[in-house]
Amino acid sequence: MAIAIKMPKMSDTMTEGVIVNWNVKVGDTVKSGDILAEVETDKATMDLENFDKGEILHIAVEQGAAAPVNGIIAIVGKKGEDFKELLKENNTDKEPEEKPKEQEPAKEEKTENTNNQSADSGKDSSSEPAKKSDDTRVKASPLAKRLAEDKGISLTAVSGSGDNGRIIKSDIENYNGSSLSIGKVAAFGEESFEEVNLSQMRKTIARRLSESKFSAPHFYLTMEINMERAVEARQRMNEVSPVKLSINDIVIKAVAAALIKNPKVNVSWLGDKIRINHHIHIGVAMAVEEGLLVPVVKFANQKSLSQISQEVKDFGVKAKDKKLQPTDWEGNTFTISNLGMFGIEEFTAIVNPPDACIMAVGAVKDVVAVVNGEIKATKAMKVTLSCDHRAVDGVVGSAFLQTFKALLEDPVTLLV
Repeated sequence: MAIAIKMPKMSDTMTEGVIVNWNVKVGDTVKSGDILAEVETDKATMDLENFDKGEILHIAVEQGAAAPVNGIIAIVGKKGEDFKELLKENNTDKEPEEKPKEQEPAKEEKTENTNNQSADSGKDSSSEPAKKSDDTRVKASPLAKRLAEDKGISLTAVSGSGDNGRIIKSDIENYNGSSLSIGKVAAFGEESFEEVNLSQMRKTIARRLSESKFSAPHFYLTMEINMERAVEARQRMNEVSPVKLSINDIVIKAVAAALIKNPKVNVSWLGDKIRINHHIHIGVAMAVEEGLLVPVVKFANQKSLSQISQEVKDFGVKAKDKKLQPTDWEGNTFTISNLGMFGIEEFTAIVNPPDACIMAVGAVKDVVAVVNGEIKATKAMKVTLSCDHRAVDGVVGSAFLQTFKALLEDPVTLLV
């Protein structure tokens, strides 16, 4: 019998997929292991593998169109085999509903508008100045008024050089559209816009973050950290490290170490219970063209700084090329969002479910501070911890930040 090929669920948050490209057409013979199409999910563009042998009898979803998870996208079977009943069973062959006709009142309104326009057709509206009730209140000489009307210039747009701002003939003759008085500036141009369809990734970001923001009661804790020693340590470590370490790599390592000492922050809200995770998987938010991806550094507390750095760099390349796989973005227990590289000093982030916390990291900047009783130039960084109050209390979040701050201000402790 003919077999329906359905849209698979390629990620835990996927509700539909877009067929980016079909690699086959109706009439092609396929076997198990063939790649039928490229599918855009909410996280990446992935290959759709075939598991059945036969001929492509029908393609139900055009290239560029979306199909829901478990919706039929193609039919495979023997040549000439009838597959209509299979489509009917899955409600994929319904005729499109006829669009309702326009109601008669709309036509009447259009006719009325046309009649109104024809009634005024004796006037050449294109040669009228923009105005006249306004122009009559403007101080201007009779000659200037007549000249302005001939040239189609509104007197309200002209600055007068006569007594008490009175507009005279020379003001009209010298008017070129730029001699506008303050408070009477008029801008000329053409309005334009374009509308872009949402990608599967952007749809999912909108849905999940809206659910998080409006269902999870957020609260925020901000702390400033002295980064003088961390910056120096990074410079020293980069002299011997096999990969170039970033401040973000050190932040990830410090977060992992702080979570060990504050396990009540490393939790997930599950509706009727709280899961305290004994493993530490840190999600690292990454911006891509279509939106945001959060690949996960798993068991971050067990990895060295150079291992973390290399893994994050690999994730960045894969994210840009849309090559991340479901195993790359699943399982986070805590998330970091860093906008410091863009010069952002401080911001708040929305909790990334099922995590109970996300930390927003700002830029390391030069500041003047009191250090050991002396005023001196130093380096500082602000972080803001967003917490789901259903799972994490303020005291718990504050204790985590205190530990995190102590680790970064004395980074040698990260190595023991």
